[in-house]
Parts: sequence; structure tokens; C-alpha cells
Amino acid sequence: MGLKKPTAPPKTEAEAPHADLAGLKAALAAPEAGERRRAARELGAFPEAGPLLCAHLAREPAASVRAVILTTLIRLKSPAVVEGLLPLLRSEDSALRNAAIEALQEMPMEVEPHVADLLADPDSDVRILAVNMLSLLPHPKAPDWLAEVVAREAHINVCAAAVDGLAEIGNERAIAPLQALAARFPEVPFIRFAAAAAIRRIGGS
Repeated sequence: MGLKKPTAPPKTEAEAPHADLAGLKAALAAPEAGERRRAARELGAFPEAGPLLCAHLAREPAASVRAVILTTLIRLKSPAVVEGLLPLLRSEDSALRNAAIEALQEMPMEVEPHVADLLADPDSDVRILAVNMLSLLPHPKAPDWLAEVVAREAHINVCAAAVDGLAEIGNERAIAPLQALAARFPEVPFIRFAAAAAIRRIGGS
């Protein structure tokens, strides 16, 4: 009677995804853009891949691969993805900054815990980007965040960006800060006209 060869134990459900994840991580570094696109797409099955994709996005040269990564990140949206995207707001690459903003706008609840820090960032360019993002963020607090910027922000360009946003999404609570804005910057005539236009759009007198 012949001996039966021992059969290897089947892979558990927990083991199989890790093997796939490792292979997709390697494929994300492939020289062919098509292979990187495939990896970026299939990594959408792994919630833990968010930080990996964010890190790769910062150095990915191909626009088509970036687009797939962003689509996957939006599908994976999580606090970890937001934390991975926020540093890209400081990138020297304007296309990368804008892509990060577009993705973050699809994650309003995950972005909320970071709003205060973004609006208090020492870099006025980051604050402007944050205001631009909030202007299109589908979050019920977005108008109030912009009104707060108008009320307390010391940098005229950040205020101007917030005024533009309030012209689109502002409510009656923004009218008083907008009315006070011209007095805060009497030496900047255009801000008075911009604030008045925003008030008219909102419906104030």
C-alpha cells in the first residue's frame, strides 16, 4: 500500500490577500505604466493600501496612473487616506496639489478633523488651498468654516479666497463677517467690492 503524500494545508482567507497585496505592491513599481495602472486599480480591494497609494502618488510620473490612483483612493476613502493626501498640498507640483484637493473633496467627513489645523497652517499658500477645498466640500459646516476665515484671517489673499467661496456657498451667518471685512482691510479696495458682491449673492442687503 503506497503512502499518501501529505497535502499542504489550504491558505486561509487571511493569508491569501496578503500574498496578493505583496504582488500588487511590487507591480506598482513596474516600469510599464499599464502594469502600474492595473496594480493601482486592484489595490482598491485592500483598505490598508491607502497609505501605500498616497506615497506612490507623490512620485508617480504618468498622469494616467495618477488618475487611477486617485480613483482608487476615493473609493478607499478613510482617515488614513486623508492623512496620506494632506502632505501633497505642500508639493511643488501644482497638478499634484490640485489632484489631492479633488480627492479630498470626496471625503468630507474624513477631512473634518483636519480643518482647524489646515486653516491655522503657518503657510498662507496651504491656507488658500484649504479654503479652495472647503469651497467645494460637500459638508454642512463648510460655509461656517469660510465665514470664520473671513472673520479672523490676517492674510488678504486667504480672505479673498474665502470671500469667493462664500459667494457660492455662504449663508446668512456669513453676512456680518463679510460686512466687517472691508473695515479690516481699508487699504485694499477690491476686497470691499468682493465682499459686497458675496453679500448680494447670499441675499443680504
